[in-house]
Amino acid sequence: MQLDDELRALDAHYRSMPPVAAMDIAIAAREGDTLTLRAPLALNVNDKACAFGGSLVSLMTLAGWGLVTLRCHQLGIDADVFVADSEIRYLAPLYSDLQATAALAGSGWAPFDDALRSRGRARVRIAATVPLPDGGVATTLRAGYAAIARG
Repeated sequence: MQLDDELRALDAHYRSMPPVAAMDIAIAAREGDTLTLRAPLALNVNDKACAFGGSLVSLMTLAGWGLVTLRCHQLGIDADVFVADSEIRYLAPLYSDLQATAALAGSGWAPFDDALRSRGRARVRIAATVPLPDGGVATTLRAGYAAIARG
């Protein structure tokens, strides 16, 4: 995938955070209202030779954060984005490279867009998953993100 300027900026932002850089996270895809990140198992492995739970939740959280950050940029609003809450389910161990896809978990961006434009702050729900190589699901996340316009 060739990264456009918006994704290059997001990738550079991820890499500017030392813990994220250590995970060797990369943007794998952006399709419509989804964002997919990947990271190698070798740098995110636990003592059982499977993906470290902290890496799984970090990858999903960062995919959601990136999706919301990209939406703010699309609106032309410079905003700080924060994860406000999350619920994680670990369903099966992952013994391969990590990949997380985040998507909007509601009925559309309109309520978020309207609130951010009118009040300078908004919340949105995002869902993310880490698939297994066989098509199952290793981990899921449902999270709330808050965006607050700067200035």
